[in-house]
Amino acid sequence: MSEKPAVLTEISSGIYRIRLNRPRVHNAIDETIVEGLFAAFDRAAEDTSARVVVISGEGKSFTAGADLEWMRRQGEAGLKENERTARRLADLFERLDTLDLPVVARVQGAAIGGGVGIVAASDIAVAAETAVFGLSEVRLGLPPAVISPYVLRKIGMSRARELMLTGHRFTAGEAARIGLVHRVVPEESLDVAVGEAVRELLEGGPEAIRRVKRMLRAVGAMLHEDADTIAAYTAREIAAARASAEGRAGTRAFLEKKDPPWAPKG
Repeated sequence: MSEKPAVLTEISSGIYRIRLNRPRVHNAIDETIVEGLFAAFDRAAEDTSARVVVISGEGKSFTAGADLEWMRRQGEAGLKENERTARRLADLFERLDTLDLPVVARVQGAAIGGGVGIVAASDIAVAAETAVFGLSEVRLGLPPAVISPYVLRKIGMSRARELMLTGHRFTAGEAARIGLVHRVVPEESLDVAVGEAVRELLEGGPEAIRRVKRMLRAVGAMLHEDADTIAAYTAREIAAARASAEGRAGTRAFLEKKDPPWAPKG
């Protein structure tokens, strides 16, 4: 009997679901998950019916981070191969971060190391009260290198220093206080809360959502530039959006007290 894929996908009603599927090892990240996620992100970007991406983990945990056996093999590989796999992992987080579709992370159980990276690179994170987070790489003699840009942007330098240097684990409540996750709910309410986040995203215009994601990346990169540069860019963005078919339809629907054409039916 063939082994099930390490990453499962399905789409229904505009919701593209991606599930990490190595529950016996708490969805530890190895090359099968890395390549499975690349393929899943590519399919999501190409599927014109997809509106929202939801990432979850099968079984008890979201993901316990990097598979240590895989990490050991990479450490013993030659320098070129070691650097190739490290770059592939770094590119995976960039691919997630730059996906035009909004991404919701559904977090239960352990979200350690790379799991924190996935949460940080997602747009909205909903966690069970019982979820546990950690940046424990230093306890293995490693830095949380490829996830550091996304964690820093999400929680700031001060908290990143504490958590990356100590490696201590923290609760979902603490994750919410530092901005890593946005909503914390009882575990039995997790799917309901994720569904609510998805419905809110579906209320937005699909192209407007894409514009917001592109705008946030661009403006974030401009923060050290002068105010005129930022003002010029943001003015171009809103002008283009107002003139677009979606922008005109949304404004007209609001003025006429009607649902916009992209609103969920029923």
